[in-house]
Amino acid sequence: MPGFDYKFLEKPKRRFQCPLCSKAMREPVQVSTCGHRFCDTCLVQQQVSASVCPDFMPRCRPQIYPDPELEQQILALPIRCIHSEEGCRWTGQMKQLQGHFSTCAFNVIPCPNRCSVKLTRRDLPDHLQHDCPKRKVKCEFCGSEFTGEAYENHQGVCPQESVYCENKCGARMMRRLLSQHSMAECPKRTQPCKYCGKEFVFDTIQNHQYHCPRFPVQCPNQCGTPNIAREDLANHVKDNCGNALVLCPFKDAGCKHRCPKLAISRHLEETTKSHLTLMCNLVGRQRQEILELRREMEELSVSQDGVLIWKLSDYSRKLQEAKLRSNHEFFSPPFYTHRYGYKLQVSAFLNGNGSGEGSHLSVYIRVLPGEYDNLLEWPFSYKVTFSILDQSDPSLSKPQHITETFNPDPNWKNFQKPCSSRNSLDESTLGFGYPKFISHEEIKKRNYIRDNCIFIKASIDIPQKIMG
Repeated sequence: MPGFDYKFLEKPKRRFQCPLCSKAMREPVQVSTCGHRFCDTCLVQQQVSASVCPDFMPRCRPQIYPDPELEQQILALPIRCIHSEEGCRWTGQMKQLQGHFSTCAFNVIPCPNRCSVKLTRRDLPDHLQHDCPKRKVKCEFCGSEFTGEAYENHQGVCPQESVYCENKCGARMMRRLLSQHSMAECPKRTQPCKYCGKEFVFDTIQNHQYHCPRFPVQCPNQCGTPNIAREDLANHVKDNCGNALVLCPFKDAGCKHRCPKLAISRHLEETTKSHLTLMCNLVGRQRQEILELRREMEELSVSQDGVLIWKLSDYSRKLQEAKLRSNHEFFSPPFYTHRYGYKLQVSAFLNGNGSGEGSHLSVYIRVLPGEYDNLLEWPFSYKVTFSILDQSDPSLSKPQHITETFNPDPNWKNFQKPCSSRNSLDESTLGFGYPKFISHEEIKKRNYIRDNCIFIKASIDIPQKIMG
């Protein structure tokens, strides 16, 4: 081992230093022939020949002797503790260092309990008291003694330790009594409802039974059915209870009889005739309501802006039908000139009428009895325009509608106030219009017929002040 490498208070003199390791000599030896001194270990490691001095002196026959006097001088040199950087302030002679280690607070020593931990002497008390797995610890609750390692496992399971109930009921007891308390005594323990099976806190289960859907209840009609679940009671009373009061099946027809369900059959047998009368009256009322609703629907579907666009589908079939039946007339849906205005209707003879029969399409318009006729001025006198619409694609060519316009003749009877006996299906009264509106040849040109449909438009020129 080379020389000493301690922290000397003063640098060792040169005569104390080994020429080989340049440190204060450890176990110095002297070469007899030349007088040089070295660390014993350094000299051995140098492995010099017997005839050559390590200091390169002339050839000699050396003898090597220990130098105890020099060794004592070196061991008397003052040094600092090797743990000075950690905080130890000890200084003393080198030979006192080992003795100092026995008390140095910064010296690392093994745990006396042989727990395999090594630590500084100053940390030992805390280790022995708190951390050493082989320390002796006595449980404060049961009095048993454990090693530190075993005590850590014992903590939290000691049967004698006083603990609070895990259900937070506020009770405190020894751990060994906790299981019995939690199962049989704790007011906060959970317990299943014996009717519905759901879990509840023990001190609330009584209140739950007042609302439990499976709690058994008695039939309010005292029919004798046992153990009816609360949630099934309504269906029982409605469908199964013989004592439940029910209304007669003819209640919607007007029968107000009410009796137990078991007696309803007898009631039906005894009142068949009166029930039949009630049903007949109900059918009459419903028929009247249907007629009213149908009339209201027709009124809602009527145009009220003075414009009618009438689509005649399946044109070719209807034209053949008109050719087979002389003067066969098709009628449009009625429409109003404006809100609260005149009620009008357009008709068409696809095979012509009068002078246009067999060669032209004829169109007419007539005035129908309306809801507001008593509020209007008569005779009807507003300009009427008929059009048959060209269905050509506007992006390819400009549509060329066929249009005719007339002003009603106030002396003609059809423009007078209509009597209430006239209706929209009265074919005996011909309207005013054009028997030769468009010829059969002309209508085939362009796209007046498209997808086997034609569109006839009628518009009424109503002054804006009347519309308002």
